[in-house]
Amino acid sequence: MYKLDLPIDLKEQAATERRRNHEQQRQSRIFNSKVRTIGVDVQSLNEQVHDHKLRMQRENQRHEAFASDMKRNDMIAELLQKRQEQDIRNLNSAMVEFRSLHQQPEAAREWDLNDPDGKKKDKPARVHDDDPRCGISSLQKFDGEDLNSKARQNLMQEQMREWTKKQKAERDLQNKRQTEADRLYDLHRREMDQRAVELTQAEMDCRRNINQSVKDYNKALADEKAEKERLKTQQDLDDNFTEIVNNVNGDMLTENPDVAQSAFGPHRVITDRWKGMSPEEIEEVRRTQDLQRQENKRIKEEEEERNKEWDQQRLTDARAGILMDREQDRLRKALEKDQADENRRLSAEQRSHKDYLDNEVYTNKPTAQFFQQWNTSSR
Repeated sequence: MYKLDLPIDLKEQAATERRRNHEQQRQSRIFNSKVRTIGVDVQSLNEQVHDHKLRMQRENQRHEAFASDMKRNDMIAELLQKRQEQDIRNLNSAMVEFRSLHQQPEAAREWDLNDPDGKKKDKPARVHDDDPRCGISSLQKFDGEDLNSKARQNLMQEQMREWTKKQKAERDLQNKRQTEADRLYDLHRREMDQRAVELTQAEMDCRRNINQSVKDYNKALADEKAEKERLKTQQDLDDNFTEIVNNVNGDMLTENPDVAQSAFGPHRVITDRWKGMSPEEIEEVRRTQDLQRQENKRIKEEEEERNKEWDQQRLTDARAGILMDREQDRLRKALEKDQADENRRLSAEQRSHKDYLDNEVYTNKPTAQFFQQWNTSSR
């Protein structure tokens, strides 16, 4: 079964109304003979095409400049990212080296508890003659026994010297590694700074070239426009001067009646040289004007009749549109009513289901004692 209680799509309704209005405006333009134009203006179209080409050329230049900026920014970002990655690798390497030198398992505080050779490294049963652990019942110390204390002291001194030499060598090695790492870091930092300076200089050069190109292009346009205006002004002056000379020396100002005769017949004259009409010609013109006034009156009456018919048609279309709008409103109200009934039914079902869950299913609620049995120890 199909679900019909759907809400009205406002966007679709607005689009339909917009198309309807656009169609009515188009009909009013096309069917009205007063504003309808036949043919095209070729000169205006050519100017529009020329302006469009210029605009597209400028837009392409602008896009190319933006593309160059994007490439340069991508290059800078890539260099900065590589520099950051190299710094992270150097930091990780230094951290690993520090751990290998200063964070060995033997240097841990709990190493004496986890040392597998702890028993081997433990103190012997007897260290020296004055060891307090060697009592009467230890069977480790006897009267007259000598432990060669002098050799032991020499051995301890030799061991101390070896330890001192080893610590000094380790310290010198650590200082040497740190110095080398600092030197490499300084070299890398100077290299990255030099690259950044070069990229900045390249960006400034590119921007300077772009500005110079735009400046040259604008200057060329201005020079071209000035030259066109100068040529046009010069042409107007020449035409005006030629016209003045022709009028002064022509037959019109000299009032020569023979110049009005046409070469196509005695019944035709040259209008710009004609000096006047005869009474018969004047009467013929008046009669023709009366006929034209009658014809214009008839055309005007026919046009008013057509306008009345169009007005009647528009009223009929408006009534039909009002009826359609009323029908749509009625259907929309019916859909809204059905949707409201369905929403009320769903709300009642949800409340019933929630009451069932609260009263029948979720009855064994945990208490505070249930949550207190965790996090009671450090394990």
